[in-house]
Amino acid sequence: MTDYFPYENLRPNQRDFIELVSKAVENGENVIIEAPTGFGKTVSVLAGVLPHAKEMGYKVLYLARTHRQMDRVIEELKAIRGKSPVSGVELRSRKDLCLHTYLTQFTSDAYTAMVVCKNLKKLGKCEFYENEKKKKAEFDELVRFFLGEPSHPAEILDYSQTLELCPYDLTKRIAEKADVIVASYLYLLSPTIRENFISSLDVDYSDLIVVFDEAHNLPDQAISALSDKISINTINRAIKEADEYNEHEIANFLSILGRGLEILFQEKLANRDVQETAIQPELVFSHVVEVLGLDTRWLVKTLNDMVAVGDSIREDRIEKGKPPRSYIGRVGEFLLLWLSLIGREDYLFLMSRDRGLSLELVALDPSKALGFIKDVQSAIFMSGTLTPLEAFRDVMGVENARLKKFPRMVKRENAQVLVAKDVSTRGDERSLQVYRKMVDYIVEAAKIIPKNVGVFAASYEVLQGLLSANLQVRLEETGKAVFIEKQGVSSAENDLMVAQFKAHARGNGAVLLGVMGGRNSEGQDYSGDEMNGVVLVGIPYARPTPRVQARIRYFERKFPEKGRYYGYYLPAHRKLVQAAGRVHRSAEEKGSIVVLDYRLLWRGIKKDLPDWMVETVRPVDLGRMRLYLKRFWAT
Repeated sequence: MTDYFPYENLRPNQRDFIELVSKAVENGENVIIEAPTGFGKTVSVLAGVLPHAKEMGYKVLYLARTHRQMDRVIEELKAIRGKSPVSGVELRSRKDLCLHTYLTQFTSDAYTAMVVCKNLKKLGKCEFYENEKKKKAEFDELVRFFLGEPSHPAEILDYSQTLELCPYDLTKRIAEKADVIVASYLYLLSPTIRENFISSLDVDYSDLIVVFDEAHNLPDQAISALSDKISINTINRAIKEADEYNEHEIANFLSILGRGLEILFQEKLANRDVQETAIQPELVFSHVVEVLGLDTRWLVKTLNDMVAVGDSIREDRIEKGKPPRSYIGRVGEFLLLWLSLIGREDYLFLMSRDRGLSLELVALDPSKALGFIKDVQSAIFMSGTLTPLEAFRDVMGVENARLKKFPRMVKRENAQVLVAKDVSTRGDERSLQVYRKMVDYIVEAAKIIPKNVGVFAASYEVLQGLLSANLQVRLEETGKAVFIEKQGVSSAENDLMVAQFKAHARGNGAVLLGVMGGRNSEGQDYSGDEMNGVVLVGIPYARPTPRVQARIRYFERKFPEKGRYYGYYLPAHRKLVQAAGRVHRSAEEKGSIVVLDYRLLWRGIKKDLPDWMVETVRPVDLGRMRLYLKRFWAT
C-alpha cells in the first residue's frame, strides 16, 4: 500500500478503504463504496488496485464523467510516479485529440469522428497519420517518453503538434502499454465503442480492473448510451440525399416511410395535448410494408443497403472536402436497431413532437450496459452518494459485490441544513405567488451567506418560474453578481462561466443559478469561499412522462415492491444530495444548505439523506432561516 500512496499522512478511514479495494481485486470481487467528499477516493482506489495490477499484469481502466474528474486522476498518478514507477494516459475523443482541420470542423459526435478518421486514413488524406510511418523513430520515442510520465492530453497534443504526428494514435499506442487508462464512461457503456476500444487494446475483459468514479451517474449515463433518436427532418434530408446520388429506390422507400409516419403522427399526437406517446414498434413500418409489399427479409435487406450506401456517400464527401454526413446511412442504422429491438421489454418505443416528429428508442434497464462486468477481474464503483448501496447494486446488476459505506467527514458544527416548511415545488402547488415566496428565501440567504452561493432548482422549468418572479433583479440588488446556467451550451462555455463565478469569491461574491442533476451541481468542485452555501429549490422528481412511467413499470416487474422507489424516488434524492455536497469539499469547510421544499422533512425522504444532513436538519420559516443563518456565520 505504501508504495503507491504518495502522501505522508493518511486521512481517517483511508487505510480501510485501500485494504478493502486491495482484497477485492486480489479475490476477483466487485466493490460498491460510498465515501464522503474530501475523503481522497481517487488516490485511495489507485493505491488499492495498483499493487495487484502491477504484480499480475492487469490493466486499470479508470472511468469518469467529466474531463475535470479525469484530469484529477492524472494528477494523482503524477504524485504516485514520484514514489513508484507507474504509467498512465487520459483518453479523449478523436475530436479532442485531432490536429486535422477537416475532422475538427465537420464532426460533432464520437461515431462520426470515428468514421471520418477511418476514411481519411484510408484515402491517404491525413498527413499526421502518414507521418507515423515517415517518423517512426520519433513516434516510438514519444511513446516511451509518455510511458515514463503520466501526462495530460494537452501535453501530448503539444508534442504531437511540434512533430506533426497524430495525437489520438499516439495516445492509443501509449494506452496499449500503460498501467492506467483514464477515460469517459462512454468507452465501456456504449456497446459499439466498447468493442472497438477493447479490440484496439488487444486485451481480454479478464485482464481488466475497472473503476467507475462518481458512480451515482451510471444509471442515467447507461440509459443514454443505450438509447437513440431520429427526427422526420433527418428522413426528409435522406430523401434529398438519395435523389442527389441517384438512389431512386431508397428515395421511394423513404418517401413512403415518411408518409406513413405522418399518418401515424396525426393519429397518435396531432390532436392530443401531449408531447410524446408510446407506440407499437411495428406501426412504423406498416405503411411502407403495405405499399411496397415487403416482408421482413426484404425490409432488413433494404436497411442494410442504406447503411452501405451511407458509407459510400461519407467517403465521397470526404474526398470532396464536404461535411462527412450521410442521412441515408443514419436512418438505415437507426431503423435496423429499431427493428432488432422489437419484442424487447427493456425498451420503450416513442413518438414525440420534438423537431416536428421524432422516433425514439428509450432504454429502460441501465444494467444492460454493464453485462461485461461479470468477465473483468474486478470492478470498483465509488461515489459520495450511493445510499442505499443495495439499491445501486440491484439497479446496475452488480453481482459478487462487497458493499461499504464510510462515515462522514463533515463536522457537525460546520454544517447546517434548513428546510422551509411553507413552500414546495409539488406540481399542484406551483404558482407565481409561491415562486415569489421562494425568491424571498433565496435573496435573504444570498445576503447573509458570505461570498459565493449556489441556487439549484429541481428543473429548468422551476428555474424559469423563479426568474419570472424577478429573482435575477432582486439578487443583483444585493451587490452580488449573478450567473445563470444555460441549456445546450458547450463544456468550454460553461467552464468559463463557472470560472468567472468562482473568481468573485475574492470580492463581494456571486450567485450561480442552475439545476440539480446538472453539470454545475455535480461535476464541479468549489473550495473555500467559492460556494459557502446552496439553496435547493424543490426535489428533482421527473415529470410523469410516458418514458418515466414505462421505467417505473419495468422496475416494478423486475423489483417487486421496490420498482417505484428504485426507478423514480431514489434517483431524485441522489441528485439533491449531490447538489447539497457542493458546499463541503473538506472536513473543515463550513456550509449552509437551505432546502425550499417541506417534503424533505418526510421520513421516507430523510432516510435517503446522509447522516450529516439528517442530524443538522431544522424546519424554518423565513424569519427563522434568517436568524439561524446569521448565528451560524457570526462565528
